[in-house]
Amino acid sequence: MFHWEQKLLKNRQVRFIAGVDEAGRGPLAGPLVVAAVIVKPEKENSRLFSPKFENRIADSKVLTAQERERSFIEIMVKAWVGVGIAGMDLIDNSDLTVATRFAAETAIDNLNKKPQHILTDGGIVLPAHYSYTCLVKGESRSFSIACASIIAKVVRDRIMNAYDRFFPVYEFRKHKGYGTQQHMGLLKKYGPSPIHRKNFWPVSTWFPR
Repeated sequence: MFHWEQKLLKNRQVRFIAGVDEAGRGPLAGPLVVAAVIVKPEKENSRLFSPKFENRIADSKVLTAQERERSFIEIMVKAWVGVGIAGMDLIDNSDLTVATRFAAETAIDNLNKKPQHILTDGGIVLPAHYSYTCLVKGESRSFSIACASIIAKVVRDRIMNAYDRFFPVYEFRKHKGYGTQQHMGLLKKYGPSPIHRKNFWPVSTWFPR
């Protein structure tokens, strides 16, 4: 998973490479979260990318919740991290492309170190003034993007766990807002909450505004 970072370090003469990924494009409720991660170089002027992590770094979807939490802590120590969040109003009043771009730019702006090149997962397209490479299934091809996928997933899960305390009847802690059979049944029974995406099916069909 070091190929793209190593290639950039050698061929483009860059030092700081950010990986960018999102969590929460598909759910019926809750925000979309984007993380940007720059893994700190082991040495000041190193042209090698071979970070040593004790915990597993991979696409967040193949990790357990416990593995993600452990990796999250290590990434926060060994990398510069920025997070951007697109709320339900932005998602409903624009579209996912706009919301994702807004959250991605916010995450990049929130980094303590300015990246010289950015690697994004395939669904994230940045404006032309960014120097970036878009990788299909990037979370399984780039270490930096994999780190970003873990940060975004853990942050979003924590947000949904918090919402579960405010809206306990929807059991957001269990499904995190995704359209599971359980969630669909609760949505039909109680109607949409303030954090449901009103323009997403089936919310838009069952409860037209």
